[in-house]
Amino acid sequence: MRIAIGQINATVGDIEKNYKTIIDYIDRARNSADIIVFPELSLTGYPPQDLLFQKSFVLKAEAFLDRIISRDNGIIVILGTIRREEQKMFNSAFIIADSNNVQYIDKSLLPTYDVFDEKRYFTKALENKVIKVDIDGYEYSLGIQICEDLWDKDYTKKVSSILNEMGAEIFINISASPYYINKKSERIELVKSKVSAHGKPFVYVNMIGAQDELIFDGNSFYVNSNGELIELCNSFDEHLLTIDTEKKESIEIKPHDKCYELFSCLSLGISDYFKKSNHSKAIIGLSGGIDSSLTAAIAAKSIGSDNIMGVFMPTKFSSRASREDARELADTLGISFNQIDIDSLYKSILSTISNVVGEPLNDIANQNIQSRIRGMILMTLSNQYNGLVLNTGNKTELALGYCTIYGDMVGSISVIGDLNKIEVYELSRWINNNYGSPIPNRVLTRKPSAELKENQEDPFDYDAISPLIDKIVSLESDLMNASYPADIIQNTIAQVASSEYKRRQAPIAIKVSKKAFGRGRRFPIINGYRND
Repeated sequence: MRIAIGQINATVGDIEKNYKTIIDYIDRARNSADIIVFPELSLTGYPPQDLLFQKSFVLKAEAFLDRIISRDNGIIVILGTIRREEQKMFNSAFIIADSNNVQYIDKSLLPTYDVFDEKRYFTKALENKVIKVDIDGYEYSLGIQICEDLWDKDYTKKVSSILNEMGAEIFINISASPYYINKKSERIELVKSKVSAHGKPFVYVNMIGAQDELIFDGNSFYVNSNGELIELCNSFDEHLLTIDTEKKESIEIKPHDKCYELFSCLSLGISDYFKKSNHSKAIIGLSGGIDSSLTAAIAAKSIGSDNIMGVFMPTKFSSRASREDARELADTLGISFNQIDIDSLYKSILSTISNVVGEPLNDIANQNIQSRIRGMILMTLSNQYNGLVLNTGNKTELALGYCTIYGDMVGSISVIGDLNKIEVYELSRWINNNYGSPIPNRVLTRKPSAELKENQEDPFDYDAISPLIDKIVSLESDLMNASYPADIIQNTIAQVASSEYKRRQAPIAIKVSKKAFGRGRRFPIINGYRND
């Protein structure tokens, strides 16, 4: 049996575009495969969220499904989309042999953890069944399942076992599985465990592309009945791959390269965000520091240097090193460099507000004037050029509230907002080693500073605090057993909690970790609880 994997980049809500992509893949595969398999909800895009409450959206999805059913596809199509029955909505896979032979299965396990909220929209499958299809006179029994149906560790219902007992000869899982670091290996090992348990080959088909802060990395694959990896699709790229279930030669997974994955993920996140929102121009505030340098380097690779406007906004506190490094970065990347001195604006606002309050401003109020002037300028340029401001903050600083709301927190999307400070340096060095050293070496070696007052340095030991923050964000329960003093742990937890109101108003950040700030971590802003 020959099965084509249609690893496509679907856009949520753009049903007509998704339909055209699906048809293109069907027509390209029809002469080389018996079946083509598409990802979960590939016709609507994933996750459609509250679009599912709009009747017109549902009707449009149904209409384009009917178009696929009614055409002469010349191949069996397994397609993820929505299905309605008696006021209930299902996350489904349609199996289309021809217009007179259409079957479906519904998703059994509906995730409601982390970034998922499927019980808000869908009803779980009312029954499980194997799907029988005729290929060259032989009737195959397909055990088709949808994404979470594979990840059944914490569920009493074991979909793979049920389908195996019902006579499935081959498993096919259609997924929209978001990326986090090393997720590919985790999926492959999980599938191998199912193959080991049931002795049946397994086809896993995953979506690629970016949707808001979620990244789908593709990496679809085929494992034979001996538990050997036979085929693996591209990472972070569309791919049409035909597999022969009789093929014997196995392949090896390349060693995990964390920085390659991060760079590919963030590049896809930015390029898709711009493309799918119909924007091309990016505005980036350059400080001469590590965070804005890394952001600019990723953006230049993902949307092109010609589309990036770098803006350096110095005051009297900006060092000569920052001025030189910001310009060198821009020149090396080939992005435009614009310098706007803000000293006069800063002095004017400082004087005006000091007169209003009748006393000198405190340190925080004084420093944040500079940051908010910069934010205002960036957003004004965004309006002027119909561009999007890329936020340059990292996860460690965002967690601690070491950022200025309506200042350096402005932007439409945060490029590195889910990288801790250690990862920022790791990825910057990797980029320099692989892309011609665009980030000035001094940026990598000098101590980080916001440069909002004389001789200022960031007040954290990032090598120590970043791993602790990752544990706090991930809700790990053994913090007190970690190698940190109890007072440091309690103070850091308190800082993370007190900064929730800022993060609620921050730009979305491209998700690269298993647990990130955003839709998958929901804490109240007003929160009197503190760990004892």
